Amino acid sequence: MIWKQLTIYIGESDIWHHQPLYMALIEQARARGLAGATASRAISGFGKHSIVRTTRLLDLSSDLPIIVTIIDREEALAEFLPLVKEMVKDGLVTLQTVEIVHHAPQQQS
Repeated sequence: MIWKQLTIYIGESDIWHHQPLYMALIEQARARGLAGATASRAISGFGKHSIVRTTRLLDLSSDLPIIVTIIDREEALAEFLPLVKEMVKDGLVTLQTVEIVHHAPQQQS
């Protein structure tokens, strides 16, 4: 089985249907039964406009970079990708093969 990692680079202020884009992406991934998704706020970064966004106190940005990472089977992400392309109007989306070296599912109590 081939596993892929979908990585989506967006801004904290990006919106999809009146909610933060990163939350909308995570909710859509969950609704489609994907294996997992994580959104991380970067402490600094810039994109195609070369404007540096940072958490430094003097330069505190209200639009920090957000990285959404989703890992699942190749086929599942291939089905999800058209929706991602529709949702992400200004950002970068990458897809790469990953090797799962350890996966310990949470035990049910």
